[in-house]
Amino acid sequence: MTDLLDKRKFYIDGAWVDPARPNDLEVIDPSTEDAVAVISLGDQADTDRAVAAAKAAFAGWSQTEPAERLAHVQRILDIYRRRAGDMAWAISHEMGAPQDMSLNDQVDAGAYHIQNFIDAFRDFRFIRPLGDHAPTSMIAWEPVGVAGLITPWNWPMNQVTLKVIPAILAGNACVLKPSEIAPLSSLLFAEIVDEAGLPRGVFNLVNGDGSGVGAQLSTHRDVDMISFTGSTRAGIAITKAAADTLKKVVLELGGKGANIVFADADDKAVVRGARHCFYNSGQSCNAPTRMLVERSIYDRAVETAARVAQETQVASAHQPGRHIGPVVSRQQWERIQDLIQKGIDEGARLVAGGPGLPEGVNRGYFVRPTVFADVGNDMAIAQQEIFGPVLSIIPFDSEDEAIAIANDTPYGLTNYVQSQDGAKRNRVARRLRSGMVEMNGVSRGAGSAFGGVRMSGRAREGGVMGLEEFMDSKAISGWAND
Repeated sequence: MTDLLDKRKFYIDGAWVDPARPNDLEVIDPSTEDAVAVISLGDQADTDRAVAAAKAAFAGWSQTEPAERLAHVQRILDIYRRRAGDMAWAISHEMGAPQDMSLNDQVDAGAYHIQNFIDAFRDFRFIRPLGDHAPTSMIAWEPVGVAGLITPWNWPMNQVTLKVIPAILAGNACVLKPSEIAPLSSLLFAEIVDEAGLPRGVFNLVNGDGSGVGAQLSTHRDVDMISFTGSTRAGIAITKAAADTLKKVVLELGGKGANIVFADADDKAVVRGARHCFYNSGQSCNAPTRMLVERSIYDRAVETAARVAQETQVASAHQPGRHIGPVVSRQQWERIQDLIQKGIDEGARLVAGGPGLPEGVNRGYFVRPTVFADVGNDMAIAQQEIFGPVLSIIPFDSEDEAIAIANDTPYGLTNYVQSQDGAKRNRVARRLRSGMVEMNGVSRGAGSAFGGVRMSGRAREGGVMGLEEFMDSKAISGWAND
């Protein structure tokens, strides 16, 4: 225990404080299965203290000028960029993103979102006219109050910045509960916020698990809003827990994205789709884990995807390079293994990877990049979010069939379309039931909202819509315009 990083303190009311009572939890490095740090899990007294600090801070912070809030966030961004190396180290050791990917993708995602919020906020109009037909009717956008923010382990800074930054820009005070599996990056983020000089109580951090601090925030009468990213199961539980206090609940949940590859797709569409599936070791809610391929190119696509899986290197997160790292925990590893075996048992054709550790590996939560062909969309591997580097390939014969298969899922986060026919792409995109559609490998523009429909939740995170998520609108009549 003496060699572990001691990260037991919480950040409450502008200071690092001891938990009300000890409740230690080790943070495990998924590359080695060794503990790297120890944190404490909070209890009701810690949650109450953090919420009280946020409630007290809200009165003043909500009335500050937007320019003042913007200046604080700009300082946060400057310090965040300066500490990028420390942040990359934390993410690699807590959740297993390889060194280069951690710095260039995981850490950079946070900087990207902070900058996009700064850009969107500069032009944000807090009071705007309803329309030319009603010149004295105005819509005012105002902060919700105390926001409880619950973030996952798979993209730690991506999700922390998508919640904390718009919450404080909008004028809210907040309490962050990061994943207890990957808390080190969020504790570092709290150091960054502290150095930036944010007023006491505007940002607070309490570590804990979902049944503890997570549930306490969800039921707390002085928490006005919960923003949660994580599993659909947990999102349902949070919604029920929050119902008695009628607080605002914003959920960004799981996905089972379909990647529709038409026969006229570009030559790299299958390679691009398979790599995207394996990216971050498959631990992304928007991963294109179902590849739907038009039958005339199906056999070739299966061969290509299998080759991509075989060429994808798996290695320690401590090493530089373009490999993928481990999945985050033994629990996740075992769940992925069970689903891979389920795919075999249900009759899908295993063409790459499979159960067990990669060759030559005897420790760490590493998963073999796996490809199944001839998958039926009713199979478990096509319906359940695996959250590992596992790709299911499904043939289709017509545009209508592809759309029907893609929409035959309880989720609705991101779908993908690959075709050189622009009219067809546009037509298909409009018929897919999801919050996002990405086509031909073109990323969504800066400030585009991230979020889904159905069992993927209905959050809209990022840009102007992400700012509005942390505000309530107020309609005012009889406004004096002179």
